[in-house]
Amino acid sequence: MIERYFRLKENQTTVRAEFLGGLTTFITMAYIVVVNPQILAKAGMPVEGVVFATCISAAVATLVMGLYANYPIALAPGMSLNAYFTYSVCLGMHVPWQTALGVIFLSGVFFLILTVSRVREKIVNGIPDCLKHSTAGGIGMFIAFVGLRNANLVVANPATFVSLGSFRNHEAQLACVGLAIILILMTRKITGAILIGVVATTLLGIFRGMATWPAHILSWPHPSATWLKLDLRGALHLGLLEIVFVFLFVDLFDNVGTLLGVCEQGGFVKDGKIPRVGRALVSDAIGTVFGALTGTSTVTSYIESAAGVAAGARTGLSNVFVAGLFLLAVFFTPLASAIPGYATAPALIVVGALMTESIARVVWSDFTDAIPAFVTLLATPLTFSIATGLSLGLISYTLVKVAAGRFREVSPVIWILTLLFIFRYAYLAAE
Repeated sequence: MIERYFRLKENQTTVRAEFLGGLTTFITMAYIVVVNPQILAKAGMPVEGVVFATCISAAVATLVMGLYANYPIALAPGMSLNAYFTYSVCLGMHVPWQTALGVIFLSGVFFLILTVSRVREKIVNGIPDCLKHSTAGGIGMFIAFVGLRNANLVVANPATFVSLGSFRNHEAQLACVGLAIILILMTRKITGAILIGVVATTLLGIFRGMATWPAHILSWPHPSATWLKLDLRGALHLGLLEIVFVFLFVDLFDNVGTLLGVCEQGGFVKDGKIPRVGRALVSDAIGTVFGALTGTSTVTSYIESAAGVAAGARTGLSNVFVAGLFLLAVFFTPLASAIPGYATAPALIVVGALMTESIARVVWSDFTDAIPAFVTLLATPLTFSIATGLSLGLISYTLVKVAAGRFREVSPVIWILTLLFIFRYAYLAAE
């Protein structure tokens, strides 16, 4: 039954490979179980309720992606969007968190409408090949940069913005050891190399006193603190429509960028298009609606899924394992939070390197393809935003194609997106 449903042989995978891939994905994104409640707590939300909402919404959305779209792409509350929710909406605009949850619910409903009407599918499939390839490469550089930062191998510098970290730093030392372990195991083609590296680095950290065993293994969930606390009537206030648009806009292109990047790496793109992309896009819409009901910010696809794909995940079966682990995390929050950032950093660096393979498929000899690809590739890590990298790439794509007189290569979808992006940046500049 499992073989027929997930088509394991057709995708050249096994149950064991899917389990290892799912476990790797979960470990690299398990930080969200701890970090998301910490961020939303600053908006006044009860931590216990947000922990439950984070795990449940991630499990539901990930399961929908796995069972309905058959892709190994996990979902959870998005990091950039939870920060916007807390610092810009709740603290900056003094919007109560209950009302902000209502705004999240509305944006999720709009997402569902756009998905069912196939608008989002047309956007994803309308992205030019050069931007598909460069988005994957840009995301690779982005998550590698995040890994280097988490490992303290790249640090802030007032003169040059960033510089090489000090190898006297114990976290940097352990991250280098973990990176060496993963590289050696992958070179030797050992299954589960990334997962082994993360676990080994964590154990080394505990041995050196840089990490500790959790005081408690089990914890009991407390969903009632945020369950169905959203204020829809307040969210329908006219002044909040702008916030709905921001959540809608950022999540749309973060999710599109992530889908393109992971699908490029996994070899899921066929004839320049992502099969079943409409089904894949339903998952984050359902996750966002469900997340708002349970008590968390917007749910989106996670680029850490690329770690699972690198570890062997090829079908939605790995998502079933990830969803199960998120459900278990509701009760094992202390254990999930025991994995330090420097232990997962080597995994992000290696996966980032693997994702840059797609850059080779850009036709660099064609100036009108090379420049948009380069802009996307450069802007994604430097602006720390997948959505910004993709949007700047689209604007430059339209510009150089028109300048070259190749109007027919700019589809109506790209024209509309370009104008929307230009309006967005003009609006931001006017604020």
